Amino acid sequence: MFNIGDMAVYPAHGVGQIESIAHRQVGEKDQSFYVMNIIDSSMVIMIPTDSCESVGLRTIISSKEVEKVYDILNMKDVPIESQPWNQRYREYMEKIKTGSVYEIAAVLRDLFLLKEDKDLSFGERKMMDTAKGLLVKEIALANELKETQVEKDIEEIFA
Repeated sequence: MFNIGDMAVYPAHGVGQIESIAHRQVGEKDQSFYVMNIIDSSMVIMIPTDSCESVGLRTIISSKEVEKVYDILNMKDVPIESQPWNQRYREYMEKIKTGSVYEIAAVLRDLFLLKEDKDLSFGERKMMDTAKGLLVKEIALANELKETQVEKDIEEIFA
């Protein structure tokens, strides 16, 4: 599925590069792993090649899909449920963990909209930064833009 040098997205951690494909003896079975370096954190993750789909490892979105992300971010008439911040935090964290760029965009949009009405909790502000960082990195790579430009574009949507 992936080759050395490919860029991929690992849920909740973001964009990384496949550095190598390693082989390890696990019990009595020889297994191969993608060795992936997460760009933002320099974390190195080993993902079994035979279960990469089930853990959500995916390719970077196409520029067509970027348009859908911007469409989600531009939806301003979305109702935000009135619920305790910690319940909302759990729901949003689950969405981020899916690794779906669309779910992450929805979380970012919802937090920006919520921020207009009230102060966000520390956890929500941190989550907003996480969601924004994940989107900025992937959109920048998908559209071959600088991250600062993508960040500026997202900020303008919510200005």
